[in-house]
Order: sequence, then C-alpha cells, then structure tokens
Amino acid sequence: MTTSTDKINLLGLTLAEMEQFFDSIGEKRFRAGQVMKWIHHFGVSDFADMTNVGKVLREKLEAVAEIRPPEVVSEDISADGTRKWVVRVASGSCVETVYIPTDDRGTLCVSSQAGCALDCSFCSTGKQGFNSNLTAAEVIGQVWLANKSFGTVPAKVDRAITNVVMMGMGEPLLNFDNVIAAMKIMMEDLGYGISKRRVTLSTSGVVPMIDELAKHIDVSLALSLHAPNDELRNKLVPLNKKYPLKVLLDSCMGYMSTLGGKRVLTIEYTLLKDVNDQPEHAAQMIELLRDVPCKINLIPFNPFPHSGYERPSNNAIRRFQDLLHHGGFNVTTRTTRGDDIDAACGQLVGQVNDRTRRSERYIAVRQLAADEPQDSAARP
Repeated sequence: MTTSTDKINLLGLTLAEMEQFFDSIGEKRFRAGQVMKWIHHFGVSDFADMTNVGKVLREKLEAVAEIRPPEVVSEDISADGTRKWVVRVASGSCVETVYIPTDDRGTLCVSSQAGCALDCSFCSTGKQGFNSNLTAAEVIGQVWLANKSFGTVPAKVDRAITNVVMMGMGEPLLNFDNVIAAMKIMMEDLGYGISKRRVTLSTSGVVPMIDELAKHIDVSLALSLHAPNDELRNKLVPLNKKYPLKVLLDSCMGYMSTLGGKRVLTIEYTLLKDVNDQPEHAAQMIELLRDVPCKINLIPFNPFPHSGYERPSNNAIRRFQDLLHHGGFNVTTRTTRGDDIDAACGQLVGQVNDRTRRSERYIAVRQLAADEPQDSAARP
C-alpha cells in the first residue's frame, strides 16, 4: 500500500518537472499544465476537484501523488495589516511567513530554511540555530497558503500578492536547488505569474552560489550589506570572513550584468545605534558603492531580547539617509511593519529544533547576562 511519504508532492514541481512526472506515469505532457493551474491558480489540493481531468487519471494521481502544503500552526494580523503565518515543516520545526501590504503592492516574505546556518549578530533568526532546508514544496507552499487565505482564487480575482522576497528565515543560497525551483513556480504563468522584477532573492553573500545563479534564473537580487568595511562586517556578518566585500560586490555585479535593462542591485543595510550609523560609515559606504549601480534600503534595527543592539534615533536615521542622498544614491528607509506580532525584519524566529546547539549557547549567554547584576550586588 502506498503511504503519504511514498507519494510525490506535486506542489513543489516546476513545469518541466511536472511534465517529466506525467511522462513517468505514462500520461500526456499537456496534463502538467492542467494540474499546475488547478494547484496554483485555483488553490486545489484534492485531485477529485480537478473537473477537466478524467476520473481514471484522477484515481491514478491519488494513488501515486499528493498536493501537500506545510501545516499552518497560527496566523496573526498586525494593527497595520501585516500578517504572519507560522507553518510547520517536515522536520518538525516551524518557520514564519510574513505578508506586508502597502498602497500599491502586497509583498510576501518567504522563508527558505528552518533557522539559519549563518549567525549574523543582529538577527534573531540566526540565534535560533539551524535545523533543515525547506523542500521546494515547503517554500512555494508558503505562497500557496497565503494566496488561499486572501480568497484570491480563482485566478480571475485580483491577486493580493504582487511581490515575493526570499527574505524570511534562512539564507536562500544555502538551499539553492529548492529555492530556484520555488522561484520558477512563482514566475511561471501556470504558477503565480509574478514578474521576474518582483521576485527578489536576498543573500548575505554566498559568493559561489551568486556566481551560479545566472545559469538558472534571472530574479532580482538584494545584498544584505550592513557594514561599509570588512572589519565591521566580519563582526556583524561572519560570512564576510570567507567572502570579503570586494569579492562579494564583484560577484553581485557579475550576476547583475546578466540581467540587462535598468535593473540594479538592492543594498540592504540595518542601522544599529553607534555601531554602523555614524557619518564616517556613510562616507565609507559612498566610497564602497561608488561604481555599483544600486538602490539602498535602510532598515532601522528591530529590537529583540538581549541582542546587545539598539535602534538609532529618528534624527540619526535621517542624517544617515541624507548623507547617502547627497552622495548620489537612491535611498529609502524601510518603515517598520508588524513589530507588534514580531513580524518585523530581523525578528522572525519560528520554533527551530536546533541541530547546531547555537540557540542553546545563546540562551546560556543571555542567562549569564541576566544573572550578572544580581551576582555583582551580592558581592562584598
């Protein structure tokens, strides 16, 4: 008897993979497009509901395949309209997906890993350690679930999700194949039909995979920079020790050169009080990016317990932005959204069964810091 774990999950298959699947079961390749439309345009997860697919084929699909999204554990809605879903993946860990509405767009922030293999010092996700890569079905499943929750199926209804950013939990380029497959489905007309300009992959700088990216896809690219020099970035983003700024920026520009047109690199820069928000940092950033066609997105730090960092004052943020503007850059400051439901940038945590024991060590350090004043007071 075929069990659920023996069945192939069609949710995560690209069009080419879906065609190969139908070949493998002795069916015509055009069935791939039919089934993809049912899954992604209409949000169907039951083969019995696919009315233009013959009964014999529906029964055949039921025996060997399934359409299984991640399990929704909770959904929270912020006062500002931001939504956050916590979903459980096959490893048993939970990841988070965030939808951010604005006047002219709806952006879905999608996770790629349960936890994160990197350990950026200002990010709460990284402090949870790492458990697993998400499958392609678990990545695209976040889009599928969000799409259904808005009642945006059938496809004739205007979509609430206009943009997708691979900017949730995890480093997307460390889950390369599954993320590429999911992004292809996002852009596929039989999937979600989102423009390649509106699908963005955000990376901390995994240079070999940036170099590989153009062979597979042409989505927009965002670089999590966060520091204008190697010494500081080594502390904030430890991956920089392996791929320093010059190597990293050369790699990013190599990828951007394959896209053509007027597309530019997005630079993400989290502002940390008295750490990377001073005028000298702005001057270094202007020099660093002088020959890099880019737009800069400043992100005021979103606090989480015992991080050791603080959000700069509004005056400091405006000063930093003005300095970059005067340096000739297109700069925006991201409005903090969803912080009342811990959905703001850098706050995504989920529930990670940490294989690295990093979360255990971080909790121990936090506890030591919490106990230290009491110990000091007790000393003679």
